[in-house]
Amino acid sequence: MKKFLIVPSILSANFCNLESDIRKILCAGCNLIHFDVMDNHYVPNLTMGPIILQSIKDNKIPVQIDVHLMASPVDSLIFLFSNLNVKFITIHPETTNHLDKTIRLIKKIGCGVGIAINPATPLNCLDYIFDELDLILVMTVNPGFGGQIFLKHILKKIKYIRYLINKRKRSILLSVDGGINLSNFSSVINAGADIVVIGSAIFDSNDYVQTIQDFKKIFI
Repeated sequence: MKKFLIVPSILSANFCNLESDIRKILCAGCNLIHFDVMDNHYVPNLTMGPIILQSIKDNKIPVQIDVHLMASPVDSLIFLFSNLNVKFITIHPETTNHLDKTIRLIKKIGCGVGIAINPATPLNCLDYIFDELDLILVMTVNPGFGGQIFLKHILKKIKYIRYLINKRKRSILLSVDGGINLSNFSSVINAGADIVVIGSAIFDSNDYVQTIQDFKKIFI
């Protein structure tokens, strides 16, 4: 059986019932959620910020957070997510003038460091930071909106990053996000993903728990 994590993206959740939606995915065995922060500058959308994570913490919901910052400049946002049970903070290399400095800011607040790779982002951005990373997030859509169509040609990029991780014998997690559903899920796992971020395919369904189980059953 292949080992992988399904991480629901709450960008697609029902915000009138956010606590209920998160508790449902916890019941399905998902204890890490993906939290998309968009600024209507780096990406053409405006979403949520740390105040929502504070509410999750205040309500003692036992879930860990994978924060994906799609914002520029990004440094000033990083400290706002300290002390909020954040496991990873993932940034895009295009959102900072000094990537090494930004990575050190994330480490300073005690979070795992993630780098997000857009469909057209060249992989040489990883050359001098690879050993500093805990997670690499490969976008299989252009960031900004949920519900987009999965870009199949990015599977080659996923496979190559998996090769780089294995070659260097690093314990970096490979995460994939964008347009993932039951029809393309197996191709993402077979390409080498450790984490699969899924939004619309879960939260647009009538039964979140059953849908998550349907994904897991593919590799049972």
